[in-house]
Amino acid sequence: MIHWGTTMQTPSISIKNLTLNIHAAPKATIPGLAMLGAAIAAGGVTTAEAPTNTPEVGQVWPGEGGINGGLVPARGDVPEHYLIIASKDIGDHAWGGRGSESEATSKTDGRHNTLKLIKGEHPAAKSAYEFSADGHDDFYLPAAAELYHCWVNCSEVFAQDCYYWSSSQRSASYAFTMLFDDGYQYSCGKGYELRVRPVRRLFI
Repeated sequence: MIHWGTTMQTPSISIKNLTLNIHAAPKATIPGLAMLGAAIAAGGVTTAEAPTNTPEVGQVWPGEGGINGGLVPARGDVPEHYLIIASKDIGDHAWGGRGSESEATSKTDGRHNTLKLIKGEHPAAKSAYEFSADGHDDFYLPAAAELYHCWVNCSEVFAQDCYYWSSSQRSASYAFTMLFDDGYQYSCGKGYELRVRPVRRLFI
């Protein structure tokens, strides 16, 4: 009921015995939650509070396992996230599985590739997957596009004269690599032992 005073004043509102029925919308109608739910189901989602002092790209992100590699836009079922690059290489390893096709064919989703590769004899992917830092154990071997993202944003944190494995297969005998002095992506035989640098995702 609205009570009007004797003079022209802002009306006051008195509400008594009001019952509100609030129905939650189905998850499928909330795109953001649906996307995040799908990513969690696929594994590899680590969430954090919105950063108040995000380090510059190319600088160590305290507590997150490595270097801030920059923001990666959402793609498919993977929401927008920061790419965290391990602070150092973890040795030279063969890609493995020469002569055999694998399901690690994504050019953009290194975690998907890595989860496929660790089921077989693929030393580079396994070494990245087993890496941990600052209590985080969700590292993986980056896909070809993720390596390129690293070159664009902070190539200086990689050895310039070394080839690095991606997790992206090119054929039964070859997989994609990157040389960081020029950003050129090659394909090398899966039996070669090349540098490995793990990465992980930080979802905000």
